Amino acid sequence: MAFKSALRPALLACFALVALAASARAEPYRIVGFGDSLMAGYGLDAGQSFPEKLEKALRAKGHDVVIEQAGVSGDTTSGGLARLEWSVPGGTRLVILELGANDMLRGIGPEITESNLDAMLARLEERDIAVLLAGMRAAPNLGPDYQAAFDPIYPRLAEKHGVALYPFFLEGVAADRAYLLEDGMHPNAAGIDRIVEGMLPEVEKFVVAAQPAAGQIP
Repeated sequence: MAFKSALRPALLACFALVALAASARAEPYRIVGFGDSLMAGYGLDAGQSFPEKLEKALRAKGHDVVIEQAGVSGDTTSGGLARLEWSVPGGTRLVILELGANDMLRGIGPEITESNLDAMLARLEERDIAVLLAGMRAAPNLGPDYQAAFDPIYPRLAEKHGVALYPFFLEGVAADRAYLLEDGMHPNAAGIDRIVEGMLPEVEKFVVAAQPAAGQIP
């Protein structure tokens, strides 16, 4: 009887650990797509935005993920900094940070853009949330001086904060009419597909790294 009494707490503790592990595995990997109209799916039908298509692509590869769309059309880095805390809920594991295009289009000083992005990265770091920083490039018509000041912002901040960098969110899409809406600025559905194709391997690295090794309790 004494042996059974001593064994019972150990068994209960074991069952609790198993239940905890099962619960952790059941929780999806939560991502927030935080950005402007490029993230919000401007001009596209429901289900065609970047976060929606990326979530579908990751799930098709067997990953249990949920991607929340936190894109606001017309948003600048100043607006993003102001809404960061309530736009990225608790439990978020990864933020895909895509902001700066509207700063550039409005001719906002690159030093302001960099300061705002720097503050956002610092806040996410404090919350222990991983970041994939999506870079932007200045339009050629803004001139070489603006380009020289704007374009290095993203690699410089990625190095400073030790976060992953996707150099150009519109890689393979910008300036190609086949992948853009009539405004020549926002990606169409085919353009979103191309962006997802490019970014999928980078996002998948985070999801895979967060999965516990076989036989281990997360």
